[in-house]
Amino acid sequence: MYSMLLRLLVVGLSVQSSLGAVAAAATTSNSTSIKATSSSSTIKSSSSSIKATSSSSTIRSSSSIIATSTVTSAASQPTFNQSDPVLDGTRTEDVLADIKGIYGLPGQEEVIKNATLNATDIQGDILIGMKKKLELFYFFHINEPKSFKKKLHVNVVPRITNTLQLLNTASQPVVCLNVAFSQTGLTTLGITGNLMDTPFSQGQTADASNLGDPGTSNWVPEFIGTKIHGVWLIASDTASNIAAMVNWLEALFGTDMTRIYTLQGNIRPPPFDGHEMFGYLDGVSQPAVPGFTINPVPGQQLINPGVILVGEPGDTLIGSRPAWAKDGSFLVFRQLKQLVPEFDQYLLANAPAQPSSYSLQDRADLLGARIMGRWKSGAPTDLTPLVDNSGLGANAALNNNFDFDHTGYNINTNQKHCPFASHIRKSRPRKDLNTPLNAIMRAGIPYGPELSSAELATNTSSTDPDLERGLAFVSYQSQIDLGFRFIQRQWANNVNFAPGKTPQPGYDLIFGQNNGGARWMSGADMSNPSWILNMFTEFVISRGGEYFFSPSITAIRDVISV
Repeated sequence: MYSMLLRLLVVGLSVQSSLGAVAAAATTSNSTSIKATSSSSTIKSSSSSIKATSSSSTIRSSSSIIATSTVTSAASQPTFNQSDPVLDGTRTEDVLADIKGIYGLPGQEEVIKNATLNATDIQGDILIGMKKKLELFYFFHINEPKSFKKKLHVNVVPRITNTLQLLNTASQPVVCLNVAFSQTGLTTLGITGNLMDTPFSQGQTADASNLGDPGTSNWVPEFIGTKIHGVWLIASDTASNIAAMVNWLEALFGTDMTRIYTLQGNIRPPPFDGHEMFGYLDGVSQPAVPGFTINPVPGQQLINPGVILVGEPGDTLIGSRPAWAKDGSFLVFRQLKQLVPEFDQYLLANAPAQPSSYSLQDRADLLGARIMGRWKSGAPTDLTPLVDNSGLGANAALNNNFDFDHTGYNINTNQKHCPFASHIRKSRPRKDLNTPLNAIMRAGIPYGPELSSAELATNTSSTDPDLERGLAFVSYQSQIDLGFRFIQRQWANNVNFAPGKTPQPGYDLIFGQNNGGARWMSGADMSNPSWILNMFTEFVISRGGEYFFSPSITAIRDVISV
């Protein structure tokens, strides 16, 4: 098994690096002139502006990607070449970010020797998590299914990045490429097998009110309905590399595919790399998946691989779905806008009076930590309730080694260490409740620029769409109803979760929603257990999204594209 997997990796890399012949010719009605403003390896969230023209309707994403309506002549339509000097280059620097406080990834040799999962067949984004430096989400519609499938099979499959590739810089591509399809996308391609996932089948628009969104009034219009057939996930470390892949895909598919919407994600600049827009270290508590996570750290949740991957042990529907779905995973995408200066002002305005020796800013920071369950460094309040500990936050072997239970305290009444409704307690209850089937693998990335001087001066988020910021939320799970949707509806939005607590916990004020209504939580003031913190404004606003299925590479090659 070891030698077989190693040969598969080598053969796969050889195919990707040797495709120098023109495999297909295609023209496009879209202008694929994409101008990247940066070609250096340093990624700045305010400088990765990509400008593109498109024959589709005008699209303005809040992520510095601007598409404008245009009509192109036949002479301006590019000729497709399978080979590309950028895409076929050699990588010398790790495409993934090394973030302090986040679990390290296993080595290729460890995964190959374990031989539990076929890491050469699982798309690379699923198990890697939140370590990307720059990622473009390219949402598309399929116009000509037959032609699209042929090009997907012949041209794209050799470029799809698998999990094993990403575990070594030498085998990483210059630009990583993954793809996932919505239900309407699979249907358009003639794939009729029942994946037995109702939210996926119906689409996220139909689920908006169930998730707690106030309808779709705040949604990006392109997400409303079921016109999005798929999403290309394009990751690298420079904007020019991303642009090269976009150019290649658009030249390949031409009029077979229409770009619907794009969202550019980017790791924040140091010292905020790895932190989401409110400033908190993100991606700290990912589950351990046997066959991939070789050496789990203390406190890391150990789950069966089938909780994330369809058809693997632990998938409660194993054997009930089409055989080709094995080693695929459902991808939940949500664009979550964050009102950063307003959130900061809310913390200052609602900071408890105690500890009286703290400054107002220190008490505001404490309130934020209790709402989140972690300090901005990533240190959990359960281990350091009153002050941040940056050393603890940066230590992945220690910052998850807690379970909310403390000697001499009743776990059902004690909120001194961590409120029942804190974000990390609502999303992973640890000793509050054993939940082995409700884990997700998060793979999101921040989007948008840092705060402008005007926003800092006025404490108000700009209304300029190009200055919108937030989180491009991505989660993977083998069942949306047991993963993201369960966590959102049954935990974050449920004032009685976790059960058996006194006082009543309230909402997760970060992730929880109440269809636009007011929310509240108990336990925010550790010196006054009866105090209720009310939040009448949403500082995290759902801009919509879609549900997708990310198939195995074999499934794309042998079923979806034939």
